[in-house]
Amino acid sequence: MAGSQKKSTKKFEKKHLKDVLERRKANAKIKQRNHLKDKRKADNAKDRANREEATEESPEQVQKQNAFADMNVDDFFAGGFDIADSAAELKKARKKDVTPKIGKRKRSDEQKEEDEVSAASSAEEEGASDDEEDAASQSSDADDFEAHKDQLEALKEKDPEFYKYLKENDAELLEFGDHGDLAEVDELSEGEEEGPAKKKKKAAKEEEEETIDNTLTIAMVKKWQKLMEEQHSVRAMRQAVLAFRAAAHINDDAQEQKYSISDPDVYHQVLVTALSTIPRVLAHHLPVKETASGKIKVSLDSKKFKTLTPLIKSHTSSVHELLTNLSDEQTLKLTLSSIEPMLPYLLQFRKLLKVVIKTIVGIWADVATTEATRITAFLILRRLMVIGDAGIKETVLKASYEGVVKGSRNTTVHTLSGVNLMKNSAAELWGVDQNVSYTTGFNFIRQLAMHLRSSITNTSKESYKTVYNWQYVHSLDFWSRVLSQHCDGLAEAKAGKQSAMRPLIYPVVQITIGAMRLIPTAQYFPLRFQLTRSLLRLSRSTGTYIPLASSLLEVLNLSEMRKPPKSSTLRQLDFNTAIRAPKSYLRTRVYQDGVGEQIAELLSEFFVLWTKHIAFPELSVPIVVSLKRWLKQASSRSGGNKNAKVNQMILLLVQKVEANARFIEERRLSVTYTPRNRAEVETFLKDLDWEATPLGAFVKSQRKLREEKAKILEQGRREDEKRRAQEKEEAGKDVIMDDVISENDDSDEDDEDEVEDESEAGSGDDGSEDEEEEEEEEEDEDEEEVEFEEEED
Repeated sequence: MAGSQKKSTKKFEKKHLKDVLERRKANAKIKQRNHLKDKRKADNAKDRANREEATEESPEQVQKQNAFADMNVDDFFAGGFDIADSAAELKKARKKDVTPKIGKRKRSDEQKEEDEVSAASSAEEEGASDDEEDAASQSSDADDFEAHKDQLEALKEKDPEFYKYLKENDAELLEFGDHGDLAEVDELSEGEEEGPAKKKKKAAKEEEEETIDNTLTIAMVKKWQKLMEEQHSVRAMRQAVLAFRAAAHINDDAQEQKYSISDPDVYHQVLVTALSTIPRVLAHHLPVKETASGKIKVSLDSKKFKTLTPLIKSHTSSVHELLTNLSDEQTLKLTLSSIEPMLPYLLQFRKLLKVVIKTIVGIWADVATTEATRITAFLILRRLMVIGDAGIKETVLKASYEGVVKGSRNTTVHTLSGVNLMKNSAAELWGVDQNVSYTTGFNFIRQLAMHLRSSITNTSKESYKTVYNWQYVHSLDFWSRVLSQHCDGLAEAKAGKQSAMRPLIYPVVQITIGAMRLIPTAQYFPLRFQLTRSLLRLSRSTGTYIPLASSLLEVLNLSEMRKPPKSSTLRQLDFNTAIRAPKSYLRTRVYQDGVGEQIAELLSEFFVLWTKHIAFPELSVPIVVSLKRWLKQASSRSGGNKNAKVNQMILLLVQKVEANARFIEERRLSVTYTPRNRAEVETFLKDLDWEATPLGAFVKSQRKLREEKAKILEQGRREDEKRRAQEKEEAGKDVIMDDVISENDDSDEDDEDEVEDESEAGSGDDGSEDEEEEEEEEEDEDEEEVEFEEEED
């Protein structure tokens, strides 16, 4: 279509099309209002003619009709169909019946006329006693919409290309109707509330008097809450939304709000009322239907939804503003919980929803936030993954991965559990829709490969830092968790098909092995061990063979493990929270012992994955030969490492592997099938528990010992933290006491000067008193000696 357009057509679309569309919208609205007025005038004239023919008019009726002679149709509707006795009363009624303005927005003349029409229609709904007039009003609205639809259909037939262009670029014009704003909420609420017209006018008057003083009180908020809970009042909900917006922007002095809040109790009541009650009122007026597959259905074409759309957007914007400024954990959790029932309505507002998703992910990825609050944020993200379409799912997945990368920048013993919680919960999100996860995850994995490639090809000294950092390591570990969780054999058997993300296993393994071998130095042994654990998890869950023994044998063959270490008093390095060893640890016994323990553990974990496999003897032979050669060199008296602890651990591992190989060889003597029969090969020792094998029993005992050791270390760490906190608290108290003592010393200096002056004046008397006290003390001592001698006798 674009190629067949003329140059003049393109020029028109570029410069004048937007203005033409706006003018057409304005003209369509004006025509609709004029048609509505003409229709009402005709209906009223017809009704008057019918009444004149049916009954004769009395003098009183003639006098009352004269009172309406100077009235137009709008004034008549604004009077609520009340029979006026005089023109003064008519003017008074006309002044009272004014629709209150909403907010402080400037409105055009056409919008003011539209508000007058909506206010007139709401007054007609309040005071009408005849059902036929309501039906006529509804039929007139329907005729207007039908007329507009006929015009659009004619445009579609006359110029289909232009109609298609409008449909793609300005669908709002084609979907012309009663698009509500906050002013139309009153019309909806008045149509739903039941009761006499006098009571409604009285309630409207009271509400108008309340809004004169814009200071909120608890009584006003509780009144709205009661109306929303008992009557599901939309008008009360609108006031609650405005009050909630004022509470959310309470620190924003530049933006003026309808209400002001000066009492913290009122602020708390507004938050609780808005967050807990508004979603329930929306659910009453716009019920959400959920299918068995988890999809939701909301009536988007209804007049209620279009009228309540401004309320939904305003409330969501206030919630977002509140989330960005809150620091209290309980209030933050309550605010997050209120978003979940609003999600079905927010699916239509992509731009607003993306902003909310980004903020929620920021809370979920913050390791300083409490675990309960982070789980609440995660549940919202998971709900969006269930009910959203492919675009929203992709947005959630991208935001969650960016949150993982951002939240794992700094990893310590204190933040490690929070980072693991984030990676595990994000891995669950990536399994909801695996087709979308595959396409989205492929791009992120490709990005990791590009970083690795640039580090390899770039010869600068700092190029490796784009790979050798916590964010890159946690990213690879995250993909290991995702693939391990959703490409597991049990998960695939439950789903009845192979996982869509299984093709991602190969690139993740290749990138991880390339990253661990980028800089094969002793300083980055911890990073190699971190990535090895990730690949072990992936191999264990997916049943994929990954050659990890070679990277561990490289560590043993470096000089760090073959030469004698030097003694050191450093504490043992925590390999779980380190990717780079400090230079002070290199060539020390404590570092060599730690590396030896890691190699023995990882090699045993690698072998135990295949401890029941029929080819285990052939798998273990080359590795056992390499380990024995290393043991021979390391145990040499002349050129060995002189570290009996490490050598003994490796020797014990070799013995267990050889015992397991003999165990498998004995069991496969009775096998009658060939290696080509893959089905039979997979069933070899299928009913045997892996812990019943020699190597499996050894690994189980080693795991138990490591768990006990980790518990002891964790307990000691907590005790140290507690002791440090107490010492810090006591130090703070000592500082306060020192300040108090110094103040007392300063105040006592003047008193001491006065005492010295007095003592100089009466020094003679003080000397005689001291002599008398000394004589009394000597007499007491003599008496005590006499008593002690008497006791001895």
